[in-house]
Amino acid sequence: MSAEEAPLGEEQVLLKKVSAGDEAAFTVLFNQYYPLLSTHVFRITRSLPETEEIVQDVFFKIWITRESLGNITAFRPYLWVMAKNRALNALQKTARERSNRTAYLQEYTETEKDDDLHTLHSLIDEAIHHLPPQQKKVYLLSRRQRLRQAEIAAQTGLTVPTVKKYMQLAVAAISDYIKERHPLITIPLLLLRKFL
Repeated sequence: MSAEEAPLGEEQVLLKKVSAGDEAAFTVLFNQYYPLLSTHVFRITRSLPETEEIVQDVFFKIWITRESLGNITAFRPYLWVMAKNRALNALQKTARERSNRTAYLQEYTETEKDDDLHTLHSLIDEAIHHLPPQQKKVYLLSRRQRLRQAEIAAQTGLTVPTVKKYMQLAVAAISDYIKERHPLITIPLLLLRKFL
């Protein structure tokens, strides 16, 4: 039975089970809505990787705020609005970053850029070397092998929230390392995020 065909009463029972922490019920909810929600988000983003990230984030948010699901009477519209808002926010962020990056690079000479990028890459490599083993592994799987959080979790045996936390800690540690070692580096934070 598809998400569109699920009777309202059955969906309410499912939502109450999820709100009580029933992982099996959450899996049913995820499997019912994931394909439709992915199609909905893809129409906005036109990017498969971004769509997957947004849909996973939406379901992650639903799980961590599951206690409130029992109060939702129209789950599908709630889910669609949440996903649409996240997709639009992601598009706005990408557009802002692209605009800022273009404006900055127009003023930035090739020589300065090459020197700073070389320094930045060296500092990033040093910083990665100093990370705790698990953070280092998660960071390298994400940035060097381009694995998504769920893939990293499956490969390392960690949970997706733990992978997300390790990535945040690793990026913060690398950023701090660079600022401490080279406070005058002229790479703006926007470009720094691209490399981290």
